[in-house]
Amino acid sequence: MTTPFRILCTTGFFAIFSATIAKSPVLPLFATHLGGGPSQVGVVAAMSAFTGVIVSIPAGILADRFGKRRMLLISSLIFVSAPFSYLLVTQIWQLAIVRFYHGLATAIFTPISMALVSELFHKERGEKLGWFSTATLLGRFSAPVIGGGIISAMALYGSLQFSAVYIVCSVAGIVTFLMSLRIPAATEQHSVGKSWQDSWEAFKSVITSRAIIITSAVEAAILFLYGTFETFLPLHALKSGFSASQIGIFLSVQIITLALTRPSMGRFSDRHGRKPQIVLGGLLGAVCMGLLAFVNGFVWFLAVSILIGLSLSIVTSATSALIADLSKSEGRGSAMGILGSIMDIGHTTGPLVAGIVSAMYGFEKAFLTAAALLAIMSLIFLIHAGRSASYDFQKGQEKR
Repeated sequence: MTTPFRILCTTGFFAIFSATIAKSPVLPLFATHLGGGPSQVGVVAAMSAFTGVIVSIPAGILADRFGKRRMLLISSLIFVSAPFSYLLVTQIWQLAIVRFYHGLATAIFTPISMALVSELFHKERGEKLGWFSTATLLGRFSAPVIGGGIISAMALYGSLQFSAVYIVCSVAGIVTFLMSLRIPAATEQHSVGKSWQDSWEAFKSVITSRAIIITSAVEAAILFLYGTFETFLPLHALKSGFSASQIGIFLSVQIITLALTRPSMGRFSDRHGRKPQIVLGGLLGAVCMGLLAFVNGFVWFLAVSILIGLSLSIVTSATSALIADLSKSEGRGSAMGILGSIMDIGHTTGPLVAGIVSAMYGFEKAFLTAAALLAIMSLIFLIHAGRSASYDFQKGQEKR
């Protein structure tokens, strides 16, 4: 039986597959083919993440105002049209514009789809968000394999190899649009805002919630760590004498660990509480990232990669569900939009800050910087959670 949740998961798989195959590994190769230097390639690569930073919050507000299903349909139209735009690109600056436009699709789709999943479930919210995340991770994992295979198979055909990848990307975008049309209108369990004043009040209640902002900041910190890891682990491992295939194993096992454990970690947070899980997961990630600065050997690198993937799963499966718990239904799109924007800031600044630290002090200090930031944010979250629990207890005593 096809349920709205299964439709959302299938839509998520094709949406993220389409978004990922457009950039990995084809984007830097295509940008170089157009004559872009390292700095220009970096700017082009950062454009879609920059879109997420500035668009996720407005997208959430519009979803609360006009409906989440309608915003998902808008994002799916971008998933359809953006891949064809790559076929018209002849200059590096044009590629940057297309990347910004394509980034609109994921900037809208990711927070709004998570808000919609959150509305479908309450008791099983963490587990279902975990399954949805696993569906998108499968799309993220398979896209580079297929994209790289197409490029390798058509290596002798020049620019046609890039066109072939973007045609596959467009097919995935079309499937995303068709699946979005199948999302029932009844999926949303509340009426959309009756006025802009309603939407603004809902947004204010979210943006002034210290709990939501701190929870989002923890997720930004672990994505700062992840961005540092995925960018500089290959260089650090290469310097340590590992081969390209071994480096690929380190990166792959992390994604596999994340995909396999997200649903179970979400279910664990449903049953045992989200706040302790966030703290423990954050501290685990900080310790493992710190160890990366000191350990050597294939087994050690492999173990650290797996444990960092596990910490990502532990934290992110609980943070998104907690933010859904903390927000009211009429402001949930805004809450997820804030989460999306803050986490994009973390993911984007991680490689930038770590790159500066690495240039000045080496890769080891960059790993320690990311570890320290996550540890500090986890402890801030712990302190705030303790104060909230004390406040709730005092209120309960007063009512008695």
